Amino acid sequence: MRPNGIVRMWMDGWTNYWRRRIRTFRNPFLRSGAFTATVLLAGCAGYTLGPTGGQEAGGKTVQITPFLNRTFQPRLGDDVTTALRKDIQSDGTYRLATHGGADIVVTGLLQHYTRHELNFGSNDVLTVQTYNVNVSAMITARDVSAGTTKVWTNTASTLVRVGSDLTSSERQAMPVLAEELAKHVTDSLVDGTW
Repeated sequence: MRPNGIVRMWMDGWTNYWRRRIRTFRNPFLRSGAFTATVLLAGCAGYTLGPTGGQEAGGKTVQITPFLNRTFQPRLGDDVTTALRKDIQSDGTYRLATHGGADIVVTGLLQHYTRHELNFGSNDVLTVQTYNVNVSAMITARDVSAGTTKVWTNTASTLVRVGSDLTSSERQAMPVLAEELAKHVTDSLVDGTW
């Protein structure tokens, strides 16, 4: 018994479909793409979503006290404190406590602020065009319930392009420097062992 026209078209369609699928797999570019996708997905197998220290998200509270500023840059301590509070909130590992009663109390001391010349003018070797600005802070985190204290130092740096006025150029770079330092402090705090 021979198949009629509609059944034959249907069978030819499936045959052609499977031939195209086999041809596609034989294509070396598509095979390498499938291999690359498999490797990339396998590389993400160790990724964990949420806090990394084994604690539950938002299980502990953190109080950030205002940072003391021993550098000659005004308001840098306030900028770092504000940036650290925002970074702790966006990270989600800890909840931010504003009025005492926190599980962890974080204090900081901005110790050093340095400026290093990177680029000079093409016609004038005394005129600096770009500075690398560094700040270092001593961070103290005290776990109130366990009675332990951890002390470490974090540093951050940013580039300052000098325009017509060095002071205003540095003032514009201070929030970027504060956010960089806050990110380093948050990473140390979240990934640390208590």
